Amino acid sequence: MRRRSLLALLLALGALAPAALMSLGADGATAATAAVPRTSLPVIERQVMCVTCKIPLNVAQSPQADRERAYIQGLIDEGQSEAQIKRELVGQYGPSVLGLPQTHGFDLAAYLVPVAVVLALLATLLLLLPRWRRHARTQAAAEGAHAALDPINAARLDQDLARFD
Repeated sequence: MRRRSLLALLLALGALAPAALMSLGADGATAATAAVPRTSLPVIERQVMCVTCKIPLNVAQSPQADRERAYIQGLIDEGQSEAQIKRELVGQYGPSVLGLPQTHGFDLAAYLVPVAVVLALLATLLLLLPRWRRHARTQAAAEGAHAALDPINAARLDQDLARFD
């Protein structure tokens, strides 16, 4: 039984070996790393801004926006990757062309404030949740103590239930 499972494992590995060898290029790099995925104009347009309109390039309608699109299309036609195109755009138009705030100075607050708010909300929940649960338990216990019926209402309830039997 062990020999059969070992033989099946070896056959499976043997079947996978040619596919693995075919994915290797002449320099030993895999085909996935050798072929950089091409980007497209709509992908870049959503991530950059028109430098005159100060709105995303995919919605901007101005001569400057058209020049930016033509410049980006030229870079795409040259075969540059998305990161390379963004570097070229920053070099050409400055950092304001990117749709994201910078990661230093006052612009860093755009990233830190939402994280701080979420952490503060989680801390508040961690502090208040045990108190709310204790309060709910004591309220339920108090209601349970008062839930007993007085003898008159208990007799009426028994009469009403007997009527439906």
